[in-house]
Parts: sequence; structure tokens; C-alpha cells
Amino acid sequence: MKYDIVIIGSGPGGYVAAIRAAQLGFRTAIVEKENLGGVCLNWGCIPTKALLKSAEVYNYVKKAVQYGVIAGDGRADFDAIIQRSRKVAQAMSRGVEFLMNKNKIQIIPGTGSVLPGKKVKILHPDGLESQIDADHIIIATGARARQLPFLPIDGKKIIGYRQALILKKQPESMIIVGSGAIGVEMAYFYSSIGTQVTIIEYLPRLVPLEDEEVSKQLERSFKKAKIKVLTGTEVTGYEETENGVKILYKNKKGEGQTEAEVVLSAVGIQANIENIGLEETGIAVEKGKIRVDDMYRTNVEGYYAIGDVIDTPALAHVASAEGITCVENIAGLRPRPINYNNIPSNIYTSPQIASVGYTEKQAIEAGYDILVGKFPFTASGKAKAAGQTDGFVKIIIDKKYDEILGAHMIGANVTEMIAEIVAARQAEATGHSLLKSVHPHPTMSEAVMEAVADAYGEVIHL
Repeated sequence: MKYDIVIIGSGPGGYVAAIRAAQLGFRTAIVEKENLGGVCLNWGCIPTKALLKSAEVYNYVKKAVQYGVIAGDGRADFDAIIQRSRKVAQAMSRGVEFLMNKNKIQIIPGTGSVLPGKKVKILHPDGLESQIDADHIIIATGARARQLPFLPIDGKKIIGYRQALILKKQPESMIIVGSGAIGVEMAYFYSSIGTQVTIIEYLPRLVPLEDEEVSKQLERSFKKAKIKVLTGTEVTGYEETENGVKILYKNKKGEGQTEAEVVLSAVGIQANIENIGLEETGIAVEKGKIRVDDMYRTNVEGYYAIGDVIDTPALAHVASAEGITCVENIAGLRPRPINYNNIPSNIYTSPQIASVGYTEKQAIEAGYDILVGKFPFTASGKAKAAGQTDGFVKIIIDKKYDEILGAHMIGANVTEMIAEIVAARQAEATGHSLLKSVHPHPTMSEAVMEAVADAYGEVIHL
């Protein structure tokens, strides 16, 4: 078989690249060893959001009386919540299959690896092997949960994110090691439905890649939700107990230990680059990632890589954008390189977190003379009416050129609101243009306008 483009992996990078390739007239095939949609649709972005929505609904039921509603004794049905999440994931995977068929993309089940001479070897589910040829091969094999050497995942008492989505019963207590997006989202979900949750983070603050003020707000909100937070804390080992796992740790207070029924290891991800033929093909790797240029070409002509296997933000929307850019470049459309400083990051805890561009600290370190504006949701009429006043919008502006350097938000619905800033930055809009853009009232988005106004000393509602 000969194809114009063959893609290994059908996650948000792979399947989007395949569709764009088909739209551009390429004869396209995609090789997938598990479920169409990859980790994001089946074990990440989508099913976790289904769990978090169930937690949000349950929290509304628990607090219904605050809204003047008598809801009775609501309870969380853990098994039903998990089953709903899996059904949502399955529906999305079927949706990707529909898109593949609609665009006449050949789906090849099996484990793909690259060979010299622009060939892909496929180990099929029945154990047979085959080879296909292509003019262009895109590697989009994604990533998996990273494991700490002293905290191995056994899938029972020490689990990864996949097991966290399909536990047979709700644990009474859980320790989560790591406070990135996976860690804090799972902390919110399990805590909301009644599990006692402890977060252990090696670095000095939660969500350490976010703006410091956002981290502090999240910690306040989590502690209010009775989530125990141990930051600046190193896990030194573990012991299995009769009822669960005991985690040993040390921090500036000294050595300590804490015990829970189950431990979730959420310390990041590791690229899936082993045993896919990179060495045989001569494709260069640096620091555990495939080396590419700004059009995702590897050092070997005809081979490309996108998504979590390369050294760019490990986010679904990033992989999709990379897939489109890669294919459009193959087609000779000369796309512009992606601006990685304008990639939004979302975390779907409660309160939600969203950010783009420089943090305040990064902007100062980069030498900018900055204006900083901040508007709390406690001053927002819409947030007050919704009963969701935790959080704020923070805007960072270059004083000299009025450039919007970054935005950092924590609060209800901010994962939707951040797109306004992304679009403004992409269009090279100024801070004043945001200020003079009339925002609808009452909305949470008014906080963006008010934060910009605060930066210029013109805020009205503070």
C-alpha cells in the first residue's frame, strides 16, 4: 500500500492532521493501537471533564438551599458518575471514527513504527505484521504517565490517571502526588464527592507553572474545600499498609508521613518514543523528545513529529495546531510558525484556572516595564449572583507599547474567557483596545475589561 501521508497515533494531533491532509487532497492513513482519539478523548481531556461536571452538579445540590432551592438529600453515585464519563468518552471516539470515514481516511488498527525508506511497520492486533509506504510520515504517538522510581504504579494502591477514571469503588481517602493539571483536577473531583484528599507537591506552590497569585488563590480555595495541601514537600518513599498506602515525606518542618486508601501519582508525562523505530531510521532525539524544526520536520527527510513527543507544551490544542501546520507545510501552503507564547493553558478545577503569555514574574525578568491590573470576582455582579466569587482576572501590559503581555484568571468559567485574550494577542491588539471594547453586562467577562482599566488607573467598580 502506498499513501501520501501516514500518521502514527490518532490523538488530537494525529486525527486532526489526518483530516486536514484529506481536505487538502492527500491519500491519508492513520495507524492506531487502541481507541481513536488517543489519550485525550478516551483517558484525558474529555472523560475528566465529564467527571468534573458531575462534581459540579453534586456541589450545586449540596448548596441548593443557598439558591433558595430545597433539593432533599442528594448523594453521589460513584459508579454512575464513572459510567457516564466512559459513555461520553466512547461517544467522542465514535465521533472521530465518523470523521475518519467522512474524509475517506484509512484507519489501520495496530502498533506502528517507522522504518528507513519512508515505510511504516504495523503489528496488527492478530499478531501479524505488515508494511506500508508513504511520501510523508507523521509521528504522533503521544505520552503516558511518568512514574517516580520510588513510587511505582501498580494500578491498585498506587494508581495513574487512567485508573483514577475507572476505579471500582470510591476511596475514602486519597493522596495525590503532584499538583499540575491532572493532580488538582482529580483532587477537586474526589474531594467534591466526599473522599478525603491530600495533595503533596515538591515545589513551593500548587500549579507551579501558573502565576504566583493564582497559586495562592487555588490553595485558599482548596483549603476551604477541606483539601489538605503539602507544598515544598518531597516524597521519600512509601509503605503498603493493611488499609492502603503510607507515604513518607520530608519538608522544611522535617520528616513526616501520611496514609490513605489509594495514592494517585500525577507527576507529569513521558513521551512515547521507545520502540517506534527512531534509532533504526536515524531520527534525532534530545532530552526524551523528538527534535523538529518549526514546521515539525525531523532531521530525516519525509519524517515529521507533532504533539507530546516533541518539546512543546503537552496540550491537546497545541498538538492539533501542530498537526494542521505540519500538513499545510507539506502541501506548500507556507503556514506561519505557531507562536508558543500565545498558547492558552486551562485547568478545570473549581475555581477554574486559565492563563496565556507572560506571568508577572516572567515579564519583569524579561526586562519589561509593566502595568498590572487585577479585578476580583467579589466585585462582579454576575459572580455574586451565581454564588461563585472566588478568584480574579489579572492582566499584564507593557507600559511602553501598550502590548498585552499576559493574562491570568482563576474563577468560574475562566477557561472560556481566556480565548478573548488569546485572540486579542494574536491580532496584536493593545490594552486600550480591550478597555474600549464594550463588554456585556452582567457577565464574568466584564472582569477582563475592569482588570485592564485597573492597570491604567481607570477601574470603575473597585
